Parts: sequence; structure tokens; C-alpha cells
Amino acid sequence: MTVAAGSATLFSGCSKAPARWRFLTDTEAETVSAICEQIIPTDQDPGAISAGVPNFIDKQLVGPYKRFQQAYRNGIAGVDESSRSMYGSRFVSLSWEKQTELLTAIEAGTVKGPGWESQSAASFFALIRDHSLQGYYGSPRHGGNRNYVSYRMLGIDYPQIIGQNRYKKG
Repeated sequence: MTVAAGSATLFSGCSKAPARWRFLTDTEAETVSAICEQIIPTDQDPGAISAGVPNFIDKQLVGPYKRFQQAYRNGIAGVDESSRSMYGSRFVSLSWEKQTELLTAIEAGTVKGPGWESQSAASFFALIRDHSLQGYYGSPRHGGNRNYVSYRMLGIDYPQIIGQNRYKKG
């Protein structure tokens, strides 16, 4: 539909802003971000959030990690359910210390509840921990390690990739 001269052209269906996340909802992304920051906290070096680890996980869940989509849906719900059960609020609302306590219990597999019936709490923690480490230490081309933060922390150069026409022609 076009409006009067001098005005912008409006298209139906275009008024909604593009989604920030590919797979995760905003609420799930907040929880994933808080978990990732607990696993790789910011100290003298940037942590998981600065490195884009939640973005990496989200991006991979619509690609190579597609098989883990249900594990993430159930696990994130289980984390928030356990948080409400133990502390009366969502995981992201807890203090750093209470988040740590809860994740320690999840890692040990000692939390119970309906959210942990389809998978164990410990297996979800292992999954998100592994993906967080991959996102932090992996190549930035996969959506994590923004600005090469882990490479700079380790004092290494960006690894050169052999192939893709990078051989010297002689």
C-alpha cells in the first residue's frame, strides 16, 4: 500500500522488527547467556557474553547442532524451573552466588523436577558447557570468539587456514 506523496511506502507484514535470535526465544537467550557467563566469566579477560558465545550456540542450533534443539528447550526450562523451586525466581534474577549454587547442583545431577524427566540435569550441563567452550575457543567464523578474545587471551595469532586458494602459486 502506498501513502500520500512525500511519505514513506508501507508494506504489510514489514512492521515487525527482525528477530535477534535464530532459534532461542529472548527469555531462553537470557538464561543461556547467564549460564554461559557463569561457565566463562569475565575477569581480566572478556567472558562468554563478550565473546558472543550465546550467539554461537543459537547459530549452531539451527545448523550443525540442530539435533540438540529439544535438549536445549527442555534444559533451559529445567534450569528456570529448578531456580523457581529452589529460590523463587528465574535463573537470570538470581545473584551470582545463587546461580553458581544452582549450576553446581545441576552439574552434579542432584536437582529434581518435571523439567529433568526427559534428560538428566547433568547431561544438559555437560552439553551447554561443551558448547560454551567451543564458542569461546573456536573460530569466529562460527559465531563465537568475537574479536578473537580467546586467541588474544592465550597470546596466539589467528590460526591460518590452509586451502581455499591460499597456497602460494609458484
